[in-house]
Amino acid sequence: MRECISIHIGQAGIQVGNACWELYCLEHGIQPDGQMPSDKTVGGGDDAFNTFFSETGAGKHVPRAVFLDLEPTVIDEVRTGTYRQLFHPEQLISGKEDAANNFARGHYTIGKEIVDLCLDRIRKLADNCTGLQGFLVFHAVGGGTGSGLGSLLLERLSVDYGKKSKLGFTVYPSPQVSTSVVEPYNSVLSTHSLLEHTDVSVLLDNEAIYDICRKSLDIERPTYTNLNRLVSQ
Repeated sequence: MRECISIHIGQAGIQVGNACWELYCLEHGIQPDGQMPSDKTVGGGDDAFNTFFSETGAGKHVPRAVFLDLEPTVIDEVRTGTYRQLFHPEQLISGKEDAANNFARGHYTIGKEIVDLCLDRIRKLADNCTGLQGFLVFHAVGGGTGSGLGSLLLERLSVDYGKKSKLGFTVYPSPQVSTSVVEPYNSVLSTHSLLEHTDVSVLLDNEAIYDICRKSLDIERPTYTNLNRLVSQ
């Protein structure tokens, strides 16, 4: 089969990831606990889900995904949310303190401590694939984790899986919608790595997505949930 491994880094990557996996499950008829209702599987059915899900002996479908963050709050929402039974606990990796919107903390200090564990979990997922096609990396480059740990991980993936494609879904900062004053610095430092190590990058920015929600979808006051669901599509 042709499998893809998704890697969700930092708060933005994880929240977009939540919306994506919710959508994949709906598309393939997989329930939040990973089971596929029996009427779908009669006669082998369609195995298109194998690209994104692996099937266990008990018939449970587990996403080929890793969620990484340097602090636990956002990942804890996945651990306690609707889809908590879908993911394997080993795929949800969180540290104890965040990168504080600082690229250097995400890339050189705190990120460096957690990156080997992340690569080990990715290696386990890769070993479980028969024909790994590449990686989908979801992150934002305005914060410290998405930019710092994101670029560090891409560099390491290039070393370990040189020939595999890497697709980046990257949320860039925009002037009107900003959560931190250092976003431009983080993006510039991170973009250097992205240019070097991603094959295709899909650039997103919150301001443009807000505009789509307002103008095309008639949502007066879009929430981050609206934004994430739009990105996931």
